[in-house]
Amino acid sequence: MAEQPANKAAPQRSNSRVVGWCIASVFGMFAFGFAMVPLYDVFCDITGINGKTSGRYESTEQSAADMTRTVKVQFLAQNGPGMPWIFRPVARSVEVHPGEAITVNFYAENPTDRDMVGQAVPSLSPSEGTLYFHKTECFCFNQQPLAAGENTEMPLVFIVDQDLPSHITKLTLSYTLYDQGEPQATVSKATNTTINDNG
Repeated sequence: MAEQPANKAAPQRSNSRVVGWCIASVFGMFAFGFAMVPLYDVFCDITGINGKTSGRYESTEQSAADMTRTVKVQFLAQNGPGMPWIFRPVARSVEVHPGEAITVNFYAENPTDRDMVGQAVPSLSPSEGTLYFHKTECFCFNQQPLAAGENTEMPLVFIVDQDLPSHITKLTLSYTLYDQGEPQATVSKATNTTINDNG
């Protein structure tokens, strides 16, 4: 009878070990999930998969445009979930010569009665073209604050690389605009007012 406590202790230690491994696995999966986001961004930047375009492009050499070739670039704009702004390209498409810098504008309007901040996220199709589509200036590089009722035109300057494969004759650049909340200054002001009132 004296051996029974020892026999009970062995399964308890085994159960504790299993629980410990399960908890460690859960934390490991969460950590892996968070790590996948920046790794995915880097992978998309390198390969152009999923139509994800790269950041600001800075050309160090001036080259003449290829006037013997024309590429059509179409523009699409849509709002993310819950984003109430009016958002559209000023021109639906342009014909460009590879190597020339082109400037186009997108229109944004905040029809609400509150100040808001938007952030545009671009994608390009076909995805193969992302390696040859360069943005030198883009409203998507920064968040866009708009006061209640305010509207603006936001510029995009881009270059289609002369090395774009010859079978690609049309590119479609799409932007999705997301609500980033209220401007930081407004949030800070509201917070300070609350603190002063409570103080």
